[in-house]
Amino acid sequence: MGLTFAQKVLARTSGESQVTPGQILDAFPDLVMSHTASWRCIRTFERIGVKRFYDVDRLAFVLDHTSPAHTNQIAAYQALIREFAREHGVKKFFDVSEGIAHLVLMERGLVKPGMLIVGTDSHSTIYGALGALGTGIGFSEVAAVWLTGRLWMMVPQSMKIVLEGHFRPGVYAKDLMLKLVHDVGANGATYLSVEFHGSLIKDLSVSERMTLTNLAMEMGCKNACVPPDAITEAYLRERGGTPYEAVYSDPDAAYVREVTVSVDDLEPQVACPHEVENVRPISEVAGTRVHQVFIGSCANAKYEDLVAAADVLRGHRVDPSVRLIVAPGSRLILLEAMRNDVLQTFVEAGALIQNPGCSACAGDGGILGENEVCLSTANRNFLGRMGPRTSSIYLGSPAMAAATAITGVITDPRGFVKEARA
Repeated sequence: MGLTFAQKVLARTSGESQVTPGQILDAFPDLVMSHTASWRCIRTFERIGVKRFYDVDRLAFVLDHTSPAHTNQIAAYQALIREFAREHGVKKFFDVSEGIAHLVLMERGLVKPGMLIVGTDSHSTIYGALGALGTGIGFSEVAAVWLTGRLWMMVPQSMKIVLEGHFRPGVYAKDLMLKLVHDVGANGATYLSVEFHGSLIKDLSVSERMTLTNLAMEMGCKNACVPPDAITEAYLRERGGTPYEAVYSDPDAAYVREVTVSVDDLEPQVACPHEVENVRPISEVAGTRVHQVFIGSCANAKYEDLVAAADVLRGHRVDPSVRLIVAPGSRLILLEAMRNDVLQTFVEAGALIQNPGCSACAGDGGILGENEVCLSTANRNFLGRMGPRTSSIYLGSPAMAAATAITGVITDPRGFVKEARA
């Protein structure tokens, strides 16, 4: 029986010749990410009483969840992280100006196929868009990896998702993933290594693949990956192109579950309050009044996402009863939007542009009022995530968000997409 992607990566990083699902081993991650809550890891590290890292070159700190600081306590935490990074010579340090950790690390060429990457964020699964094994871990676990260089891990079983067909105009990777989360369930891939295969993959940009592997977390997976190909190679070449060794599952690898999905007839999808798996087709949700629209998060604040939204908004104004908040995923994405007419389109339409970072997705700005409704491009819509427990969050694509901002109600983007392309 052949080996899966996860088996091969964990075999390499543990020094084992071969590993089997369910086996527990000590793996040596290639990169360890900690975000704004790095201060928790630091306090744990200090309590252990150790003064040196196992390998400082493996570490990356990114201050993204609360940027800039808006309380004395948060400012103190960030100051602690900055000083700690300077004291210990952490070279991969990205301050509040740089954006969301996942996007920053990928666009800086720090994520490569075959790597094992762990981070203090559940959506570290996104690194699988470039063929890496990314997974989220806790703060104490990060501190332990800082100290020992290794992490106690169990080899996951694997799930194969085969994607076929072609997206119709106005339908996107976000719609596909919302449908999959609904069909598979929030616990349907618990501790599984999810692999995306099929003819659709060759048509997907790295940005779209990021959306796949990011939202896969909402099915409960341990990690998610797209096998590297020419599109991966081109993306990495633009960002330095340092050598890497891609990892692929064997043709006869064993999967605990296989799912095949055709997107030919897929329509826009909406995740309704208060669970990501509570998904309905747009036809069942259209017309719902909103007070706020948020375009951002590691799922959908990439440059292509901003372009999709701007194409819908161009020539329109945001409904006077709606607040449209746009938070680019990173400083580099913001710069690219500035060089073209994307940012200008948002501003002319009446949007509020925030600095790069997690923004409203992490409850940092964009808080809703009592009983208010938001259509968001983020990856979660849990109760209270944007403020009062009486508020509600719906999830959709960037194009849907833009169409909704124009009309003031949740709106099928397909008419606006056709209009934009005419």
